[in-house]
Amino acid sequence: MGDGKKQVILMKGIGVSSGIVIGRAYLMERGIIEPAQFCYLDSAEIENEIERFTNALKTSRDQLLRIKKKMEQDGKGKEHIRIIDAHLMILKDNMLINDTIKVIKEERVNAEWALKTVLKDVKEYFDKIDDEYLKERSMDIEHIVNRVLINLMGRKHESIADLKNPSIVIAHDLAPTDTAQMVKGTVLGFLTDVGGRTSHTAIMARSLEIPAVVGLETVTRKAETGDIIIVDGTTGTVIINPSESVVEVYKRRKERYENYGKALFHYKDLPCETMDGRRVRLMGNMEIVEEIDSLIEHGAEGIGLYRTEFLYLNRKDLPTEEEHVKAYKQVVKRMAPNPVIIRTLDIGGDKFLAQMEMAKEINPAMGLRAIRFCLKNIDIFKIQLRGILRASANGKIRVMFPMISGMEELRRAKALLEQCMEELKAEGKPFDPNIEIGVMIEVPSAAIIADLIVKEVSFISIGTNDLLQYSLAIDRVNEHVAYLYEPFHPAVLRIIKTVADAANKAGISVSVCGEMAGEPEYALILLGFGVDQLSMNAFSILRVKRLIRSISYAEAKKICKQIVSLATAKEVENYINSKLPGLYKEEFWS
Repeated sequence: MGDGKKQVILMKGIGVSSGIVIGRAYLMERGIIEPAQFCYLDSAEIENEIERFTNALKTSRDQLLRIKKKMEQDGKGKEHIRIIDAHLMILKDNMLINDTIKVIKEERVNAEWALKTVLKDVKEYFDKIDDEYLKERSMDIEHIVNRVLINLMGRKHESIADLKNPSIVIAHDLAPTDTAQMVKGTVLGFLTDVGGRTSHTAIMARSLEIPAVVGLETVTRKAETGDIIIVDGTTGTVIINPSESVVEVYKRRKERYENYGKALFHYKDLPCETMDGRRVRLMGNMEIVEEIDSLIEHGAEGIGLYRTEFLYLNRKDLPTEEEHVKAYKQVVKRMAPNPVIIRTLDIGGDKFLAQMEMAKEINPAMGLRAIRFCLKNIDIFKIQLRGILRASANGKIRVMFPMISGMEELRRAKALLEQCMEELKAEGKPFDPNIEIGVMIEVPSAAIIADLIVKEVSFISIGTNDLLQYSLAIDRVNEHVAYLYEPFHPAVLRIIKTVADAANKAGISVSVCGEMAGEPEYALILLGFGVDQLSMNAFSILRVKRLIRSISYAEAKKICKQIVSLATAKEVENYINSKLPGLYKEEFWS
């Protein structure tokens, strides 16, 4: 099948949507758009250049509206259409428009050059951010600017909607407008040079169940239209021009993977309980509504972590109370009768709000963020709390405070929630007066006093991503120390056990909502420590459910008793790996 004359190229990227696909490449000419050469304008030309710019904005808006109309006619879901709406909002962004016009006037340069200058400033601002989700939002702005630049330069737009033959789409990056127009069957899979797990592109790929690998850096330079390509979206492996024998190997893997996936759906409606009857609730992590369909389809028993930051992004004003109510009501109604745990705003420091001037911090990960930010900006916090309370009149909502480091913060946050309840009562607005309150344990100081915290909350959730970072003094995005980011580290496991023991003793629910929850080898340990709720992405739910139904709670506890005496992450990993084969005899990856 492969072309013997062409060199076989193996690449590794970030697998963001599981599955294996083998097909022909279609290379979209979507490289970084270089604007027309810098031009110095005389006074008479400035107005003309501003007019060119505003015309290009109008053309871009018309194109998006046409795409939106076609998608509505094709019966695309509201979630897809919301992405186009978000792009239309960016096109109206006053900062983007006014700053570009200002650069044209003051620096007397052509519109392309001015727009590219403004984009550069925006990107520099975003690049300082340590948060992957927020970084990805800057890509949305870049996609829109590129669309305007293409229109300014009179170039033609390539559209995924024009794709005729089933293909693996390859691009430097794909705009959400591209992924929103994808049709499963025509787009077999896709590969991009840039991107991360939380980009719109990745989320859409998962919702459409199209295998995808991003962050490949140079795939647009190495692949050509027509090349045979193997994409493994589970491992992030890409093979360009594979040999016949490699194609055969991957055909067998693909078949095993698909059979395994079908077999897993056998577990969807079975209770999630161990062989000796311990019930574990498996829930979903989400940040945008596009993810809900997939979570329901894979049997999520509620939302264990609803990240609310997206409500605040890509806008110049702060969300109103009504916007909060509307967003939360939509989620709670879709997930009914299961609960939805809403995490209050986890932003500040490195996760900035465009609407606010934030002081630069030397160490933002440990600065004014999450609950610290909210307790300093009480007006913003109370608008969200009132929104959550009002939405709680429509279903089972729980509220969760992030990054609590001590009792003082917890009590202040609870007092503000109480204050909001009194206000709503006085206004005659309905809410659930018995709303459950919980905290995220992600700071070691909170873990150490977990026995005190559990007396004042209804549930606790362990955010293992940050807990690892703070416990091991590891900056997750620093490639020099990322190898030390070890979930099997005995210190991390002991901290998790301490928190779980405190919750179990107090008789309240304890969950884990970090990445550890979605990996069977870690879920086994969490089960043995007495964690009774795990929250994860949609595609991990059935794998974890299968593990839990394959073992007894007594056996998991016995394994964990042995684990806490081990000295290194490697020893723990080897021990767990020696136990898994008995539970996973027919796994496709074994």
